[in-house]
Amino acid sequence: MSWDPDELRARLAGARVMLVFTPHLCGEREPLDVLAQVLPCVDLVQVRPKEPDAGLDVAGGAPPRAVTSAREAHDWCVRVLELVGTAAPVLVNDRVDVAAALREVGCAGVHVGADDCPPEVARDVLGPAPLVGLSTHSLRDVGAAPTPPVDYLGFGPVRATDTKGYARGLGADAAWLAAGAAAVPVFAIGGIGAPEAQDLAPRGRVAVGSALLAAPDPARAARELRDLLTTDPDAPS
Repeated sequence: MSWDPDELRARLAGARVMLVFTPHLCGEREPLDVLAQVLPCVDLVQVRPKEPDAGLDVAGGAPPRAVTSAREAHDWCVRVLELVGTAAPVLVNDRVDVAAALREVGCAGVHVGADDCPPEVARDVLGPAPLVGLSTHSLRDVGAAPTPPVDYLGFGPVRATDTKGYARGLGADAAWLAAGAAAVPVFAIGGIGAPEAQDLAPRGRVAVGSALLAAPDPARAARELRDLLTTDPDAPS
């Protein structure tokens, strides 16, 4: 099953929560069991099966990046696709080759970083239908993002995050500015928790990993995060 391009972009346009599915964040629990618990509150799933990056302060530049092997990415994507079906589009982090290989069985696209395969090349490889996402780390990055071929942006880190290896965040205000400056959907990422979700409500989008996968009660954490994102903090009570 390959995604219809119009339906895929409609899903993206309405998306509020992207789960960055990193299996090791689930600890001793079975990762697919945790994914099943949070799936009802998730709009997109990005498969990122790798260890945290080595940390550096964001002002000092991008940290050294962990690399996902094609086999590991492929195997986890297959398992996630079998579980998720059409409940949410599934993308793969970094691996354009894996996204291309699994396109006909439901992989909806790829998310690349600034040092990964250029988004223009990803688009040439995947064709016009799949989604291509790009990581950005400053308003300058957002302004320079090639849209098209990029369908959405990740922006962050909003807070310091061990998962992505940054010791300092950019803040929710910067995420708001990025969302307003971009021509495509922007997902705030990096240390997102309840305070950040509340600051980004009622129109913000987030990409989260440990906030859900490492939570004591993942299903409850996912519901609470989504409720915070969709509640207007300035609305009269």
